[in-house]
Amino acid sequence: MFDRKYTWAITGGAGFIGSHTVRELLKNGQNVIVIDNTKHIGKTPLAPFADRVTFLNFDVRNFENILNALKNVDYVIHLAALVSVAESMHNPQLSLEINIHGTANVLEAARLNKVKRFIFASSSAVYGNNPDAPYQETAQTNIQSPYALGKLAGDELCQMYTDLYGLETVILRYFNVFGPGQDADSPYSAVIAKFIALAKENKSYNIQWDGTQTRDFIYVSDVANANLLAAAKAKPGEIYNVASGQTTTLLKLTEMIDAVSGVKNKKEFSPKREGDVKHSAAVISKIEKLGFKTTISLQEGLKLMWNK
Repeated sequence: MFDRKYTWAITGGAGFIGSHTVRELLKNGQNVIVIDNTKHIGKTPLAPFADRVTFLNFDVRNFENILNALKNVDYVIHLAALVSVAESMHNPQLSLEINIHGTANVLEAARLNKVKRFIFASSSAVYGNNPDAPYQETAQTNIQSPYALGKLAGDELCQMYTDLYGLETVILRYFNVFGPGQDADSPYSAVIAKFIALAKENKSYNIQWDGTQTRDFIYVSDVANANLLAAAKAKPGEIYNVASGQTTTLLKLTEMIDAVSGVKNKKEFSPKREGDVKHSAAVISKIEKLGFKTTISLQEGLKLMWNK
């Protein structure tokens, strides 16, 4: 995909999507710098690759550190964020500090260091409760949480840096990413990781809302590949949905996990979580024109997670 070895800086590179992206870059023979506030790389999914990456431990809110870290960097993939809608509802100030101020810091450091291209991890959360699902990238945004606001601000900052300063930015709006290594222990954990953990303990699924809400789930390795594809082929200043193009209700999801586990678990229902949207669905024809294809279906991904 790349004609030579480039140097990449991955903010949030020790996290769920970041660690999978780092693996893909290493497979492609690239030089990788991971910027994360995790205290030690040995405690992350990147431990097996510790001798092949440069690990920098600091927060993206520290501009001087970011500025120094991006010297001689060719590509930036900015994944560092407070990533939970629910957590942003409980701590809006922290969410906005990290997701807006942090993004502005990384963009400015990239500009000053003359980085070739900046890939921004945005989110389907910016579409909110827009009734026009499935969403094209031009769909009206509808902000339902501080997290969504932070991501939309990041989108606009990226486009501004392209328009005003010529920094090549690409905005990827991830839908519901899942896969091995996803945290199931936090109260803000993603639904698939949480449901699989409950199923393995023969505990009831805790479904917030009525279970008819739909999500577009995409496997994490496909998202990692989308990050590299955007760096290689996407048009600067453009927004691309990153999703499977298929929707699943949470009730259907529990049935699929039951099929993988061989056990039918009970369901418990609780009130809607603050900031959640009813339906989330993507049109992915724009990124497909770059050559993007999903390689792991929801059913296949659930099996891989179950067997981990």
